Amino acid sequence: MPKIKIFADSTCDLPSDWIHKYDIDIIPLYVVFGDESLRDGIDITPTQLYQRVSETGNLPKTAAPSPTDFLTAFTPYIDQGDQILYICLSSELSSTYQNACIAVEELPEGSIAIFDSLNLSSGIGLLIMKAVHAAQAGRTLDEIVNLLHAVRPTIESEFVIDTLEYLHKGGRCSGMQNFIGSLLKIRPIIKVSNGLMIPANRVRGKREKAVEQLLLNVLEKKEQIDTDLIFVAHSLAEKDALVLQTSLQQQTGATVALATAGCVISSHCGPHTIGIMYSKNIL
Repeated sequence: MPKIKIFADSTCDLPSDWIHKYDIDIIPLYVVFGDESLRDGIDITPTQLYQRVSETGNLPKTAAPSPTDFLTAFTPYIDQGDQILYICLSSELSSTYQNACIAVEELPEGSIAIFDSLNLSSGIGLLIMKAVHAAQAGRTLDEIVNLLHAVRPTIESEFVIDTLEYLHKGGRCSGMQNFIGSLLKIRPIIKVSNGLMIPANRVRGKREKAVEQLLLNVLEKKEQIDTDLIFVAHSLAEKDALVLQTSLQQQTGATVALATAGCVISSHCGPHTIGIMYSKNIL
């Protein structure tokens, strides 16, 4: 049986040591400042990104990998007889999925499966780890894809946005929403639904209150949680992430891992964003 090589893109926010341990190849998206295109996680880090935004007052654009990027990454593995499974950022948020599909048209039929996560950040990471363990167990490519189709609807991703400024600059909320939100100190809790980001709660007051609500949203469903793995993902919010990690471990008995958001996720959500991602048990 051919070896199954698993690919992801830089928005999956898997811990770097996991990427190396499980031999996952990462295709970077791009962060674009003016005429300068920087590969997420290779040419620029989130700290550097925030520094440039602070200095210039301008938010970068983000761009998907090109079909050529995918062909360059995939071809060596296809040439050596491997099969490829690529789990990507939601097609509702990026053209990454579409560009990967264009690349696949140039490669042998049946050698690559492109799976649309309909998610972002560690919501993608959960699917990747399901695929990794299934591949280690000897499952075929078709079997793994079928498993991912079953798991995908069970993924829950929610995160607290500390400031609306980045959503505003990125065109995801209006100037008036940004002004009112800042004036009233409203911190939205965003969830992923059918591949899109939608409001889950709007919490007025201190950041701690919003983070507490995020935790409560998860614990309300704790009997349904797949305790194999929960992710707490953050962008420059490690202190809060550690607190949530401890609380979730104590109250669910789950394995809880920390993940740091990359530049593309950070450029849309902003600093001090924190989220919890988990899957529910499949009935």
